[in-house]
Amino acid sequence: MIQIFALHSAYGLMTAAAAIDAGLLGEAEQRILVPMNTAKVPETAVDLESVPRFASLRARFDRVEALNPLVDPRHPTQWTPDEQDLPMLERLFRRAWGLGDADIELFVQSPQVAPALTLMALFRDARLCVIGDGLMTHSPIRSALPRQLTERVTRVVHPDVVPGVAPLVFIETGAGRVPVAPADFGAVLREVGEAQPDAALETLADGTRTALVIGQYLSALGLVTAAEEGRMLRDMVDRAVEAGAERVVFKPHPSALPVLTESLAARAHDRGAAFAVYDGDQPAEYVAERLGVSDVVAGFSSALPTVQALRGTRIHAVGTDTVLARLTPFENSNRIPATIVDALTRDGWDQPGRMQHLVDTVGYAMQPEVVRQLRPRAVELLGALPASERERYVTPERLRALDLPGAPDPTPLQRALGPAGGVGRLEELRLTAAGARRRARRVWKEATGR
Repeated sequence: MIQIFALHSAYGLMTAAAAIDAGLLGEAEQRILVPMNTAKVPETAVDLESVPRFASLRARFDRVEALNPLVDPRHPTQWTPDEQDLPMLERLFRRAWGLGDADIELFVQSPQVAPALTLMALFRDARLCVIGDGLMTHSPIRSALPRQLTERVTRVVHPDVVPGVAPLVFIETGAGRVPVAPADFGAVLREVGEAQPDAALETLADGTRTALVIGQYLSALGLVTAAEEGRMLRDMVDRAVEAGAERVVFKPHPSALPVLTESLAARAHDRGAAFAVYDGDQPAEYVAERLGVSDVVAGFSSALPTVQALRGTRIHAVGTDTVLARLTPFENSNRIPATIVDALTRDGWDQPGRMQHLVDTVGYAMQPEVVRQLRPRAVELLGALPASERERYVTPERLRALDLPGAPDPTPLQRALGPAGGVGRLEELRLTAAGARRRARRVWKEATGR
C-alpha cells in the first residue's frame, strides 16, 4: 500500500504529520507528499514544497511530488478533465510518480472540489481519506458526490481541537473519525515554529502580559463592509484590554491595508495598552504559544479553539453574531466554523455532547438531503432552545423552509405562494383561471356554431 497525501495548507500538513507520528495511519510501503498551491494568486501563498519551515515535516514522507507542474498551465482548482480521460490520466500519473500497480490510499483536503475531487476520481480503485483543514471539516459535504467516490471514503483524520466533537464531512457514508490528540498536534506545531526562529517574534516574547488579536479580512469575503470590519477589530482591541492585557499584538491578514493597523494602534494607546504588529509567517497558534499570551481575540478563526485545546488559553470571539446573520447562502461552508467559535465563547455550550448536538443541528439545516439522518437531533435541540438561541444559529427562513420547530407563521404572501394540494396557491389560481377560459371558449363555440 502506497499512501499519497495531496495537501494544500500548512494546517493540513501539520495534521498529517501529527497523525503519522501518533501511528494513526497504519503501515505503508511508501508515503508520498503531493503539495499543491491552490491560491488564486499562487505567489502570495505558503508553498508547502519549498518553505524551509516545513522541511522536517516533508521529511516524514519518502518523497515529494508537486502537483502544480503536472497540471500546468491549468490552475489546480480548474483541473477538471473529462471523465473519459481519467483512465489515461491514471496511467500517466502512476508512471510519473512511480506507483506501478500498487494499491493506493489517497488522503485529500477539500474533497468536494478540484483538484482533490479530480484525484479521487482519477485513482478509481484507491481507498480515500480526508485530512482535516481546521473547522471546515466539521461541516457536511457541500453537495452529494457520486457513490463510486463516497463508498471508498474510509476515514476522516482531524485535530481534536474541539474535544469530543466529531466532524460531519462524510458522516453519511459511515466513514470513521480519526481524531489527532491536541498534544500530538501541538508537538508538530512547536516543531514548525522552532525550525526557523523569527527574530521579530522573539523580541516580543519578553514576559509582558499580552493578548493576541488575529485579523481575518472578512470584508474580502463579502461578509462585512471594510468599515464594519474596522469597527470589529477595534472592538477586539477593546476586548483584549478589558481582559487585562498590557499589550496587544496584532497579527494582520496578509491582504489587510496598513491604515487599518494604524487605527488599531491608536485604539490600543487610547485604552492605555502598548501595541505591536507581528506580520511574520509563523502560524497564529504558535505565536500565541511563544508569547505565552493570556488571551486570543478573533472573529471565527480556527486558531481560537486550537489554542484553547493546546494551552487552555482564554479565547474571545467578536462579530460572530453578525457573521452568522449574514452568511449566504445558508449552506455557506463558513457557517459551521462560525457556529463553533461563537458557541465556544458563550455560556451553555461548553459540554462536548451539547456542542456536538449544535453542530449536528446546524449541519442538518445546511445540508438536509446529505445528512438527513440528523433531522431527529435537529428537531430535538431546536424544540428545546429559546427563540433567541434557536434563531441565532438557524435563521427563521431556514426553520420555515425545513419545517423545523420554532418556524414563524407564514406571511399572507408566503401563504399565497405556499403549497396547496401539491402546487403553489398562485399556480392553483392560474390553473383555475385557465380552465375557466377553456370552458368559456367551448360555450362560445357551441352558442355561435363556430
